[in-house]
Amino acid sequence: MLGREQMVLFSQRKGYKPLKKTLQRESVDEELRSRLWSGLKVLIWDKWTPRDRITGHYYGDAVDINHLLNSYWLNFFKRPLDTRPPLFADYGDTAHGIIRKFFFSCEWHDVYDFIEFTLKNYDSPVTEDLKTFCNRILESENAAYRIVGNEVIEITDEIEINSVESAINIPLKSVSTHLKRALELLSDRKKPDYRNSIKESISAVEACCRYLLREQKVTLGQALKKLKSVAAIHPALENGFSSIYGFTSDSGGIRHALTESDKAPSYADAKFMLVACSGFINFLKTKAAEGGIKL
Repeated sequence: MLGREQMVLFSQRKGYKPLKKTLQRESVDEELRSRLWSGLKVLIWDKWTPRDRITGHYYGDAVDINHLLNSYWLNFFKRPLDTRPPLFADYGDTAHGIIRKFFFSCEWHDVYDFIEFTLKNYDSPVTEDLKTFCNRILESENAAYRIVGNEVIEITDEIEINSVESAINIPLKSVSTHLKRALELLSDRKKPDYRNSIKESISAVEACCRYLLREQKVTLGQALKKLKSVAAIHPALENGFSSIYGFTSDSGGIRHALTESDKAPSYADAKFMLVACSGFINFLKTKAAEGGIKL
């Protein structure tokens, strides 16, 4: 539907054009911007149908698209709803024209804001197709970002992405909520909060352990010592994660108040904790299943 993957063509094979662009970090070039827009066009705008002439109602995909347009005007552009024109029209302003002009003239980070907002406000199964499409384009255009959950995050390793996605989709609301919040705090391009992102990541592990142990007040440090009763964990792995937990207790005031000598955690710290905690949650899920416990 959206064409085949880009292939290596003559000029690239012969070295007249580079095989791969330089990493697009804090930038979005014209090709990346255009290809992301094409995904929106094919997967959303092209599915639009006008109101029924007899009933005056929208049907099918148009219902969800109309709600999305209202969300753009109310919460993204923050304009009065009664200034929103129709998506398409034979004359005058159109919502499509206004959105397109914004998308192709805005700052690089606004492009990602718009994609994020669309994924979070378009109540349709198509959002999964859009996310898949965008990630494929981000990879091929060598962008430094991928969509994980519904957040654009500076993470490009497919194994890491799959690990976080898998942990988020575990059917435990407490675990999922903590991981989603960790993602939000990590991926906030205007005001990232690495300290609290780490706290949310470790809290997700704590919530998973509490469920497995059926103890709602146990701390993670205590839980790690008790997990062997429900999941066969090698002592070295238990000690390793205990050390990571110790890092969150001692470094940068992550789980306690900051002191003057504390050094604030960095993006690398927060990303590592998100991936490590997600991987450990997936490990616990598998180990629990081997012991006959389902999450």
